[in-house]
Amino acid sequence: MQRITILGSTGSIGTSTLDVVARHPDRFQVHALTANRQADLLFQQCRQFKPKYAVLMDERSATHLRQRVVEAGLDIEVLSGLAALEQVAVLEEVDAVMAAIVGAAGLQPTLAAARAGKKILLANKEILVMAGNVFMDAVRASGSSLLPIDSEHNAIFQALPRDYDGNLIGNGVRRILLTASGGPFRNTPLTELYDVTPQQACAHPNWVMGRKISVDSATMMNKGLEVIEAHWLFGASADDIQVVVHPQSVIHSLVEYVDGSVLAQLGNPDMRTPIAYGLAYPERIDSGVASLDLFKVATLDFVAPDFERFPCLELAYQALRTAGTAPAVLNAANEVAVESFLEGQISFLDIPRVIASVLSELPVTAVNCIDDVIGADTEARRTAVQKIHALPPSRRSVALRGSL
Repeated sequence: MQRITILGSTGSIGTSTLDVVARHPDRFQVHALTANRQADLLFQQCRQFKPKYAVLMDERSATHLRQRVVEAGLDIEVLSGLAALEQVAVLEEVDAVMAAIVGAAGLQPTLAAARAGKKILLANKEILVMAGNVFMDAVRASGSSLLPIDSEHNAIFQALPRDYDGNLIGNGVRRILLTASGGPFRNTPLTELYDVTPQQACAHPNWVMGRKISVDSATMMNKGLEVIEAHWLFGASADDIQVVVHPQSVIHSLVEYVDGSVLAQLGNPDMRTPIAYGLAYPERIDSGVASLDLFKVATLDFVAPDFERFPCLELAYQALRTAGTAPAVLNAANEVAVESFLEGQISFLDIPRVIASVLSELPVTAVNCIDDVIGADTEARRTAVQKIHALPPSRRSVALRGSL
């Protein structure tokens, strides 16, 4: 029986993980569930899976959940705050941690799990973007098992040799081909992107995701972050990673070998497939995902990414090549800019402008410890807010009208 802590159980990855877990009660047991402030959904999950711990970041939400748990007669300890997230990530009785908290908020509890030697199912790409060397050093030092859950990185993991050691050349790998759907604006005229609304940006054609990730997909920053993540996971340089726009989202990524072979992992666009693979690795179990109907798919298209249309992707490549704190600054500025766009404070096209401005202003320093990352993250967020407030009022008013 594998006992699991799910960091971010109310998000799309968390709920998909619980769906897979529910299909295999003889293999998996939920030990702890965590969320930000969605107390009602977390309560429903607690009723079904009966974890030993439930954690909410927001204390008010935790108080509400605690009351409902008591009224329902459930034997669940309700905790709150960042320290509680770290606590349930390192519990001795926990075997595996699903790291599904979106953004920088998932950094510290997932790093704690790595230091504790847990099996980590990594669905939070920002951890490696912000603190790749610190996190990977912790994984190696503790002997933690790290399994990528992002569909693209999971596909690469499956297409690489089972004993892959992070040496591309030594394993006969020429390059990694990272597929991207292109998001909802793949073919939208550039002149129409300024008036894009949050609702339009969140309407992904293939995947059901949270709002922040959906906007990242629309700007292709999501793919840029995945390029940086692939660097740390697989020992690949920026030049070893090629992004390929594949609108059907059927091929999740590919690995090209020096002999000319290209291995791809295919499947329906459903996160339960990589989640099931990570949970049961090295075995395979039923995920609940329907079989891929190749006759229905019929055609697979591939297009080179347009960096003029998707400047965020180019910014991510630049940050990877710059290294040091640059990726952490990129991620922090993006989180602030995306939140501001979702709140109607800036336009869609202002997102890459804010990020580029923050990257150009802040100095790049080495990352030797987690404090270096947190410091860069804090300064980048402060600077991004300043850049947004400095935008001409006319630009911000247009963005606000587009969000209504």
